Amino acid sequence: MRMTTYHTIEDIIGSTPLVRLQRLPGEAGAARGNVILAKLEGNNPAGSVKDRPAFAMIREAEARGEIQPGDTLIEATSGNTGIALAMAAAVRGYKMILIMPDNLSVERRASMTAYGAQLILTPADQGGMEYARDLAARMQAEGKGKVLDQFGNSDNPLAHLQGTGPEIWEQTNGRVTHFVSAMGTTGTIMGVSQYLKSRNPAIQVVGAQPAEGSQIPGIRKWPEEYLPRIYDPQRVDAFESISQSEAEEMARRLAAEEGIFGGISSAGALVAALRVAQRVENATIVFIVCDRGDRYLSTGVFN
Repeated sequence: MRMTTYHTIEDIIGSTPLVRLQRLPGEAGAARGNVILAKLEGNNPAGSVKDRPAFAMIREAEARGEIQPGDTLIEATSGNTGIALAMAAAVRGYKMILIMPDNLSVERRASMTAYGAQLILTPADQGGMEYARDLAARMQAEGKGKVLDQFGNSDNPLAHLQGTGPEIWEQTNGRVTHFVSAMGTTGTIMGVSQYLKSRNPAIQVVGAQPAEGSQIPGIRKWPEEYLPRIYDPQRVDAFESISQSEAEEMARRLAAEEGIFGGISSAGALVAALRVAQRVENATIVFIVCDRGDRYLSTGVFN
């Protein structure tokens, strides 16, 4: 008898759907010849775009001989990378310590511990993610584990250079003219930009950043000393500042009017995509829905 080979959970990461928005574009859509497409990364097994770099960082570190199953991994996270790494660690046999500011949603905390990770909460009023990143570095220096460092690890954008970017190119048959993404670690926008511009340098890459005073999970504007080392400003053509109220309102509209239940940073990217659509004609605009809205229910955003 012939052996049947079945997929593992790791095998089904990626190849996420790309769907057309029908109502939200309004006059910025078909009337101007524009198409706005949502890349549904919440369809990954741990629920976000971060599944891609999480497995990539572990696989590549193993290949270099830097880690092996049974080791302890450490990462500072605002949520999605931590959940993805917790899943990847469970699959590949690692202990996982995640460090996260204490003002982030309880759904994120519960998801991390469900996968078996140890969670350390840091006081948001003492520096938030910057504090968490510093603590992770200290713990590594004390020999408590290996920091994968999503902010400085080239395997983060590599996952999108090899996966997300080619998928968008193929799914649009090379017609994509604009790519829009929230900017956090910047891994997604860096890797996708590098791939798409290698196929067509005219493609415009737009980054969504928080407006002054806004706090949007997954969208950050880092102080200079904490700017991710993987970030290359030459790969982003333009920026859109998104307010917290705009992102939250758009998250509700995206679910209620398009049936796409995405997170707040996903909605921020859509706000940016719609602004682009108001300025251009005959464009194919792709934005990333980086996670699912059920990760934010306890925040009251969808009430």
